[in-house]
Amino acid sequence: MTNSIPCDYLSNSGVGATLLKRRLELIADAFQVCIIDAPPQRSQICLTVLGAADALIIPAEASVKGYGSLVRTLDLLRNLQDVGATEAQVMGILPFRDRWIGNSQTQESRAAVTGMCEEVGEELILPSIRESERYKQAINRRSTLSDMGYTELEYPFKVLIDKISKLSKKQKAKS
Repeated sequence: MTNSIPCDYLSNSGVGATLLKRRLELIADAFQVCIIDAPPQRSQICLTVLGAADALIIPAEASVKGYGSLVRTLDLLRNLQDVGATEAQVMGILPFRDRWIGNSQTQESRAAVTGMCEEVGEELILPSIRESERYKQAINRRSTLSDMGYTELEYPFKVLIDKISKLSKKQKAKS
């Protein structure tokens, strides 16, 4: 690319999605999957990533605010699909910061996840990532959750990896 950082380069080009898609095509043989973590806002770089994507996993906080953000993101995606600016399809919604007290999900988290299910259908809702300090502890210790004895907290990530792997195999079979 140029000497500028990729974010600036893509967002200032005017045809960022096309440019990003073409750049990714050049390295497609070397990688099975490319995951891009776009900022959660309606910025040019976010539009660029949505335009270049084949599939989307949309993280949404298990809260009223997170539910509202999901609705706005889905609306943006539908608008981009309607004008032919993207062919990306939602692969899943990943609720995070799902609050539980003991064995009970809080009312706010339950209501938010229920709203997400109603918005996209239960089949697109991935297992939620519970709010837990254990994730930070694992990162700080440079350890896995399993190594620390919290294997159950890895479950949402295992489901996500499985879903991405299946999509990767399906796309590889197409080519």
